[in-house]
Amino acid sequence: MKLGIVGLPNVGKSTLFNSLTKAGAESANYPFCTIDPNVGIVTVPDERLKLLGDMYRSKKVTPAVIEFVDIAGLVKGASKGEGLGNQFLSNIREVDAIIHVVRCFEDPNVVHVDGSVDPMRDIETINLELIFSDLEILERRLSKVAKAARMDKTQAKELALLERIKEHLESGKPAKTLTVEDEDEAELFKGYNLLTGKPVIYAANVSEDDLADDGASNEGVKAVRDFAEQENSEVFVICAQIEQEIAELDEDEKAMFLEDLGLSESGLEKLIKASYRLLGLISFLTAGEDETRAWTIKVGTKAPQAAGKIHTDFERGFIKAEVVNYRDLLEQGSLAAAREKGLVGMEGKDYVVKDGDVILFRFNV
Repeated sequence: MKLGIVGLPNVGKSTLFNSLTKAGAESANYPFCTIDPNVGIVTVPDERLKLLGDMYRSKKVTPAVIEFVDIAGLVKGASKGEGLGNQFLSNIREVDAIIHVVRCFEDPNVVHVDGSVDPMRDIETINLELIFSDLEILERRLSKVAKAARMDKTQAKELALLERIKEHLESGKPAKTLTVEDEDEAELFKGYNLLTGKPVIYAANVSEDDLADDGASNEGVKAVRDFAEQENSEVFVICAQIEQEIAELDEDEKAMFLEDLGLSESGLEKLIKASYRLLGLISFLTAGEDETRAWTIKVGTKAPQAAGKIHTDFERGFIKAEVVNYRDLLEQGSLAAAREKGLVGMEGKDYVVKDGDVILFRFNV
């Protein structure tokens, strides 16, 4: 999973990236401090892995990972080349989802590029730039398809879709809120890789005072939540400065620090949960003496395709999947004991993998 962190200059974007990845991206109180996208790989916290690894005495425990890309601050006119312009926009095209950091805190020491703090204005600024960039791509595709559509029914159908998307974008709506009519349209839509077609998670960056009640008393956060609900996006409240402090602590210190703040989990944990929900992802597990590992798949993935995540041979020669829920496995203490209790299922090609399944694949090639 690859997530792009975006936002206007000085909203806390690079501070958040630093805290998430400990990668040390330069963070300063002036625009365009981040010029090249900074990339950091973050492991997905998963207590199930440690417990299973301990049970099997695994030599290696491998968590799932997320790649974060910190992209230069966007300004009004980026789609026309202002600021870092198209360089920024091309970097977003490569990600699975966008984390849009929105400033919801006042601080006279941190300048705002537009002179005042207004989360909804900031969201509109970035969304409009993304829409303008998408319209530019559609225009190029439209001129190409329009010529062929006179003689080809398939091209005519695509032309109709392109015109619908164009009209939708011109009304100020992101592409992801457009309803496609069938699978053919869905496939075409996906191929355009539109920026406003990507899922969005809004990171409402608040002061430490607003963190304890999850931003409930912050008017800016309320506005962001209302907006996100309309477009089926996710929101999580974060204090980027606090996250940076948490990132410097070891696990025990982190737990105490979070408790003192009245928090049950870090911003990174909240973000990962929001990302998995938004992208419809779950994890299944494999466990043994050599390695215990988490594998990320889409909700609804069937056993052979899940096996293919490990190796293409596993999918090609799939016979059966031996499946047990991780809780049952831990409670019984071994796969053999879980089998005796009838807690292990032998599943075929139509089995839909569930979050937390521990699977042993049987295959033959």
